[in-house]
Amino acid sequence: MKIATYNINGINGRLPNLLYWLAEARPDVVCLQELKTPGDRFPRQALLEAGYHAIWLGQQNWNGVAILSKYGEIKETRRGLDNDTEDTHSRYIEAFINGVVIGCLYLPNGNPYPGPKFDYKLKWINRLIVHTKKLLSFGLPVALIGDFNIIPTDLDTYKPEKYRNNALFRPEVRKLFETLLKQGWTDVIRKLYPDDRVYTFWDYLRNAYNRDAGLRLDHFLMNEQVLARVSSAGIDRHIRGLEHSSDHAPVWVTLED
Repeated sequence: MKIATYNINGINGRLPNLLYWLAEARPDVVCLQELKTPGDRFPRQALLEAGYHAIWLGQQNWNGVAILSKYGEIKETRRGLDNDTEDTHSRYIEAFINGVVIGCLYLPNGNPYPGPKFDYKLKWINRLIVHTKKLLSFGLPVALIGDFNIIPTDLDTYKPEKYRNNALFRPEVRKLFETLLKQGWTDVIRKLYPDDRVYTFWDYLRNAYNRDAGLRLDHFLMNEQVLARVSSAGIDRHIRGLEHSSDHAPVWVTLED
């Protein structure tokens, strides 16, 4: 079972890139973020023709998350997080697929710091922590997958000093990420590549991709039941180099059946 995550940065504008990668990489399950389209404009038919069923939570111009699956109809279990009735952002969708609970998330960026967007980010992470604690209590295999907009450590950025006051790297954010991990989650990419500078995002500015001036923002957090099945993982870096690409690259993990 190959599970992937990909911040597509506008699904309709980059649909050819997405279809190209799906045909090349052939993942079984895909979590997408930053759809940037309302629900009625989601390209369901094109994805069906490519072999993928989908559930999605869209939003006009911003945000948006989706889960694709080759396993047929998807059992959706949740849309959004609890404890904030005023939050209108489309950032979380969850499903049960082939024996695994998949939580697909697009965590807020939080910039500029300080400010209301940063405060919203902290609040959103705390709401996530409440929900993930509940998920762990069910005793099911669970994977939290997506664009976390968090740089966990110095090893996850090409230039740590540049990001000290960036909402992606602020100590308040990294502390909450550590709190999340201590619940019983493992950062799978870091576990498999403990000493490597592996990146999932390269800015469009200053030739960042060709300089490999990247960040690791897209994460797989898995509980023990799923972690025991992990056999390999990687980043399809070359997809970031395609014409009209997203500024993120797809990340994937393979599970043994």
